[in-house]
Amino acid sequence: MAADLGVERTAIDGLLVLRLPVHGDARGWFKENWQRAKMTALGLPDFGPVQNNVSFNDEVGVTRGLHAEPWDKLVSVASGRIFGAWVDLREGPGLGTVVTVEMGPETAVFVPRGVGNGYQTLEPRTAYTYLVNDHWSAQARESYTFLNLADETAAVPWPLALTQAVVSDADRAHPRLADVEPFSPRRPLVVGGRGQLAQALVARLPGALAPTRAELDLTADDLGGALDWAGVDAVYNAAAYTAVDAAESPEGRVAAWATNVTGLGRLVEQCRQRRLPLVHVSSDYVFDGTREVHDEDEPLSPLGVYGQTKAAGDVLVQTLPQHYLLRTSWVVGSGGNFVRTMARLADTGVSPSVVDDQVGRLTFTDDLAAAAHHLVTSGAAPGTYDVTCDGPPSSWADVARAVFEARGRDPHDVTPVSTEEYAAGKALAPRPRHSTLSLERLKATGFEPPDWRDALAAYLRDL
Repeated sequence: MAADLGVERTAIDGLLVLRLPVHGDARGWFKENWQRAKMTALGLPDFGPVQNNVSFNDEVGVTRGLHAEPWDKLVSVASGRIFGAWVDLREGPGLGTVVTVEMGPETAVFVPRGVGNGYQTLEPRTAYTYLVNDHWSAQARESYTFLNLADETAAVPWPLALTQAVVSDADRAHPRLADVEPFSPRRPLVVGGRGQLAQALVARLPGALAPTRAELDLTADDLGGALDWAGVDAVYNAAAYTAVDAAESPEGRVAAWATNVTGLGRLVEQCRQRRLPLVHVSSDYVFDGTREVHDEDEPLSPLGVYGQTKAAGDVLVQTLPQHYLLRTSWVVGSGGNFVRTMARLADTGVSPSVVDDQVGRLTFTDDLAAAAHHLVTSGAAPGTYDVTCDGPPSSWADVARAVFEARGRDPHDVTPVSTEEYAAGKALAPRPRHSTLSLERLKATGFEPPDWRDALAAYLRDL
């Protein structure tokens, strides 16, 4: 009777040994070489293979490696036996760690990206197979990292001495460990050019890839060829068309849909193909504002074009298994924003009229970036999360008064007006009257957003 399927960890982080049930009789044997549901339940990553390769070797002692490739792979034996050796060639404390396993049909090994692998046949007419989660290409081969099979530091105990083994000239010429350039780890990708939230995310995610819009434009057709997606471990999307009023114009409507829906759809497909987690920032504008507090499960009910495009984008993002959809409101960052405008007016002696019947909470980009990072790294369940500052819901006029008081002005210099009064004679998009978002789901993950009044005071001190 075949043994049960098992998965064992090794000394190399992410390198897993699988013990496969092999069912045999007089006719031969059968095994499940890749069984997604069973294997992922035991801890194997759901790595999404797209290519299956087979290596056939006539002689004993055929030795290949050590190659670290820019993809994950699942290696198993179809016939014969092999000695497998793996050396961690990734940047970090594990560099140079060695694991060896003798493999037959009953064994498979999951090899993460950046771990060098080599194999020596122990029987004639041996064939082993490997599933990989990216397609081979000449360009991809340029990203390989190699280690000499005879490296003295790794000191792999090959069963047959390399002087007697069948080894290619290319494999004999690979560098020693001291001369190897370690394999670069995957890095987070921040989409959004140089926007306020993108800047806050880059500050929160050291080493993040942060292409400009010219380098990565969601509205461009060839999004897949814009960068090396194999080097990305998570995507943070801060790109959006946010000109709420301009979106109501014929030109603005087209531009808003192009970025917030069509372009986002392209990004979603890249994440789907590569099984990348996507963090996407949405808006309170997906609701009509009739409820005083909006939770994550409220049906979508956008009022204007901008809100309609953000709502459509939400639906696209929610089709991904690994998504973190962050709905936020009243965002304040390093660029032009309401708080900076009010501070300038206070400092220059202006007494503005400000809407007092739109209610919500401020969100500072540093706090929004911190929440995004927390959700991805804390093990929080994928899904939709409302993210704003905490504290009592307040109107725009309340915020303006708080800014004026902090700048030494009389808060009564701010005149409260209704939305209708403020909009008279202006071409403005409809806005939700209530923008307060529930924070209960976010807090349940262990993240405590600051009170908006404290965050505002700190922001103003730094102006």
